Amino acid sequence: MLFPKKVKHRKWQTQRMSEKRLARPDTRGVDVVFGSFGLKAITASRMTSNQIEAARKVLTRATAKTGKLWIRVFPDRPVTGKPAEVGMGSGKGDPKHYVFQVRPGRILFEMDGVPEATAREYLRKAGMKLPMKVAVVERK
Repeated sequence: MLFPKKVKHRKWQTQRMSEKRLARPDTRGVDVVFGSFGLKAITASRMTSNQIEAARKVLTRATAKTGKLWIRVFPDRPVTGKPAEVGMGSGKGDPKHYVFQVRPGRILFEMDGVPEATAREYLRKAGMKLPMKVAVVERK
């Protein structure tokens, strides 16, 4: 699982955003830069470190010994939660896990060194593990 080694602030503010604002396309990380094929987010969502790991496992099966894989996202945002059956009050809960806030257009994974048909198939399978709609894109 991915999580930061050291953080400046242990708990972040919630940062609730409207659907309209979340639907704006991302401006950073929107092009396939390292590999030949990439997995691009179409809708906005939060990816947990477990979901990133599940998709990574699928993609490493495809790359085997010949290919190369790049993970273009890192979960650095803490999500807090209180234990079950605890009353209201007495402060904010402890960090449970880390997430990455995905906006439309962001490239999540890239791969190279595998045939096109294999890359498309495994990127599609990895997209099934993620909580958003994704598309397989090619380098321009």
